[in-house]
Amino acid sequence: MYDCYGDVARVPELLARAEREDDDAAWDELGYRLVLERDLVFPASFAALPRLVRLASGSARARGLAGAIVRCSAGGHGCDDLLPGCAEAIAEFCGLLDRHLRSRPDDYLATFRDLIAAKGHYHWSAVLGDFSDDFYQVACPHCAVEVTIAIGSYGRYSAIRDWNLGDVDRRDLRPAPSEGLSGTGRWMHATVVRDGQVVLADGITHLFGQAECPRCASVFNIADEYDSSNRPLM
Repeated sequence: MYDCYGDVARVPELLARAEREDDDAAWDELGYRLVLERDLVFPASFAALPRLVRLASGSARARGLAGAIVRCSAGGHGCDDLLPGCAEAIAEFCGLLDRHLRSRPDDYLATFRDLIAAKGHYHWSAVLGDFSDDFYQVACPHCAVEVTIAIGSYGRYSAIRDWNLGDVDRRDLRPAPSEGLSGTGRWMHATVVRDGQVVLADGITHLFGQAECPRCASVFNIADEYDSSNRPLM
C-alpha cells in the first residue's frame, strides 16, 4: 500500500499524528502523498479512505482529502481491485456529505461535487461549476458539429464557437421543468432546492434541458449528449 513516493509506512504514521494532534503539517503531507496534484491516487489513498471518513465528521481537512480521493477514483490509477473494499466507507461518506450540505456551508459547491462523485457521477463532479461562467462542449447528435453550451450570468445559450468572433449564432437554451427531470438531474436539482441554492437549481434545469443546434436546428438533450461523451469507462 504505497503512496506517491513509494513509501508504505509514512501514511499510517501521519494519520495517527493528524488524528492525535490535528497537526496542519501532517495534513499537508498526507495531501500530497495521497493525491498527486489533485489528479492521481495510489494504493495508500484507498487504504486510508475508511479512516479519513471516520475522521471527516469532526475534521474539514479529513473531509476534503477523502473527497479528493473519491473524485479521483474513476481515473487510471491501476487500483480498481481496491475500490470494492471502500464501498462501505464511500456509502458512509455520502451520508456525512449530505448532512454537511443541509447546514448550507460556505464550501457548499465543493461538498456537493464530492457527493456527486461519491455517488459515481464522476464526470459531473469534475465539471459542475457555480453557473457564473460555465461552458460545456457537446457534439450535435444529428450533424456532429461541436456546439458550445453556455450557462452563466452573461447568458444561457447554445452557439458555434469561433476563436476570432466568439460565440456566434446563439440560440436560447430550453430549461427542463423541475417536474420533468429524472435520474441524476432530478436528484441533483432536488438536493440543491432542499438547501436553498437558487442559482445552482436554475443552472441544473438548463444543464439538463434542451439545446438547439445552430448548424442544423435540431433539438437535443444537453445532459444526455454530454453524459454519453464523458462517462468514464469502468
